[in-house]
Amino acid sequence: MAEIIRSAKSGSDWTSNDLIAYNIAIRRESLDTFFGYKPNTIPDAIDPAFLTATIPPQDNLSDGTYRLLQYLDLATHTNSGQESAIDDFAKELLCLLRFEERGTLLRSRYAIPFMICGDDRRSAQTDLCLVQGTMTILLVIQEDKTVISAKNPEAQVIAEAIAAFQYNNAARDRIGLDPLDSMTIPAITMIGTCPIFYKIPVTQELSDAITTAQYPVSKTEVVKCVVAPTSQRLSEGMEVPEFRQKVLQHYEAFRRMSKECWEHFVI
Repeated sequence: MAEIIRSAKSGSDWTSNDLIAYNIAIRRESLDTFFGYKPNTIPDAIDPAFLTATIPPQDNLSDGTYRLLQYLDLATHTNSGQESAIDDFAKELLCLLRFEERGTLLRSRYAIPFMICGDDRRSAQTDLCLVQGTMTILLVIQEDKTVISAKNPEAQVIAEAIAAFQYNNAARDRIGLDPLDSMTIPAITMIGTCPIFYKIPVTQELSDAITTAQYPVSKTEVVKCVVAPTSQRLSEGMEVPEFRQKVLQHYEAFRRMSKECWEHFVI
């Protein structure tokens, strides 16, 4: 694929063509393969009433559960120009699920510097990302906003993971640590309120190829896990209580898996 034209573009402009240009493939894995087991644990922080509550929320709920269901209701019924409701719900949910711990923060609309094709003025802007201080980007999240969209959130979130690799190694260099040759960056894309989970392996070879507009010899294989819907409706999301419970089990498994990834590159 050396004949493909590669140009300096920000992460938000990445498409499936850019994945081909840099020898990146995406493979779907089963639950057992992706997580190593079938997720079956509801996070302890979840109010049992949240598992079965309908939207819009009823008045007999706790304040915290009522508030989260309000966010879910807004994200489920998003109108054009109000897509930020999906970002708001995702951030509230990840905070509740304890992705954000002491020393880490969930940041909205965070632009990660992205060196591509010799151009250091580009960036990969996440919808959400989890950062440790100013030193390490741990997790990147990209919402697709709608069920049917011309944009490719997978290509965008992969660009964000590559930018995170560059950022993390630059931070290591600033404090006198050797750069790492590889990092597995956990990532999430969301179609409405339905998440898809990823493990994105980023190597120095891939980063160098993108920096110099070259086709890397080694293929990068991204793996993903899709939460199977409980019905045949394309638009099903967390407004459906049965599906909500499945999603929460997946989030808990993903949080644990992500922490295992972070142990290898966190400063």
